Amino acid sequence: MKKLIDLISSRFFVFVFAVLLQVIWLLLISWGMSSLSAPVTMTADILSILLVLWIVNKEINPSYKLAWTILILVLPIFGMVVYLLFGESRVAKKMTEESDAVVQEIENYFRENDKVREKIEALNEGISNQSAYIRDYAKFPLHSHTSTRYYPLGEAMFLDMLEDLKRAKHFIFLEYFIIHEGKMWNSILEILEQKVKEGVDVRLIYDDMGCVTTLPHRYYKKLQAKGIKCAAFNPVRPILNIVLNNRDHRKILVIDGHTGYTGGINLADEYINEEIRFGHWKDTGIRLYGEGVWNLTVMFLQMWSIITGVRTHIPAYSPYVFHTEEFESDGFVQPYGDSPMDNETVGENVYLNIISQAKKYVFICTPYLIIDNEMMMALCLAAKKGVDVRIITPGIPDKKMVFLLTQSYYKQLIEAGVRVYEYTPGFVHSKTFVCDDEIATVGTINLDYRSLYLHFECGVWMYQSQAVREAKEDMEATLPKCKEVSLDFCNKRNIFVRGIQSIMRLIAPLL
Repeated sequence: MKKLIDLISSRFFVFVFAVLLQVIWLLLISWGMSSLSAPVTMTADILSILLVLWIVNKEINPSYKLAWTILILVLPIFGMVVYLLFGESRVAKKMTEESDAVVQEIENYFRENDKVREKIEALNEGISNQSAYIRDYAKFPLHSHTSTRYYPLGEAMFLDMLEDLKRAKHFIFLEYFIIHEGKMWNSILEILEQKVKEGVDVRLIYDDMGCVTTLPHRYYKKLQAKGIKCAAFNPVRPILNIVLNNRDHRKILVIDGHTGYTGGINLADEYINEEIRFGHWKDTGIRLYGEGVWNLTVMFLQMWSIITGVRTHIPAYSPYVFHTEEFESDGFVQPYGDSPMDNETVGENVYLNIISQAKKYVFICTPYLIIDNEMMMALCLAAKKGVDVRIITPGIPDKKMVFLLTQSYYKQLIEAGVRVYEYTPGFVHSKTFVCDDEIATVGTINLDYRSLYLHFECGVWMYQSQAVREAKEDMEATLPKCKEVSLDFCNKRNIFVRGIQSIMRLIAPLL
């Protein structure tokens, strides 16, 4: 009984219940209006057709066009209202204005080193072009003078995070999608509290939706009382609105401007296998030490300004403020961010550039494989050209219906020559690409519509770094633990399952 009462009184239940009531209300209104006089229904039909024509002519992904067209034509009034609420990927006007202001403010001192660009161009012009795309459209420069370390599991990264946090002397910035009270977070929080007492500037951003079931309501106030500067991104309100879709899915830790972490690992015990939820949790992360951390610092401070409206003098947090000696070089690194505040799908385009320029192989780890036509064609074409394309997905899913949707893409990929594997011991949460022993990217960006189009994300693009080699070694060590998916498996799915998958494929962009 207590568990039931706790569930009903939880913030998550209240939110879901309120949203469902609003959806039901919209459906009833739609049904009621459709049963009115012929002029009313005719007007609704005309408006729905006009809206569909407008959507079809927009510069958006064709998968979105198809999904919205089906919904609006099948349920005209309901579909139109839902589109007005969720159809546009724009974020709050205030958020966009603040972001633009910060970008303009940092432009003068967030420039790329010409010598670094000349060096990578001399090595490989095609790969330099990949990096130039990130610089020009994500606005994050390329760096050398940065050492890298790749982590094949969350527990290994967690131990290094603790040691680096203990060494912090000036500032600590954290930005995470999920925080859950337990061994991992409590261990970190204990250090943060001590660092506040030592005078260290400690700031934390967490996504309110990501933490809706894991943290108490207004948890930021509890942390603020401890001296930690804390802000919740896009606080959850039980009202249907357009910004509900836009979440801060990033995972960033920056210490003193020269040490940074990112990857798929949130601050919760399942990410370090202290809590077993879906078998063994396979996740990856990256540690940077050097100039490349500057991109992560700027990314965090930009988000801090967006949420709080408080500007920070960003140059005061550059890598060399608290580190006077030159950093060692380990290839090239380029941390980058992606956001729904423009029409540039940086995260997807970074992946597409890697796939399209691959000559020998591309190995991919992803928890979800819900891809648009552009990604499907790129993967299939690479395989048809003779590139060894391998994709690792979970063996034990965290969301069964989403996994069913993921599996619906297997057949077309396998028929084109892509090799697909499922991680038998458990769940894969890693978002990692490795290509030709030279390029890798590790970050937060899933191969699904939410990550690629709606969320704030981040990653680290690397060329000829130690972490590239370590990521490949991890992939090679992981593949023997996986079961390769056969074409026979895809063909033997019963007609009911395939029917569900077909319907889900149509509305995948809206899920």
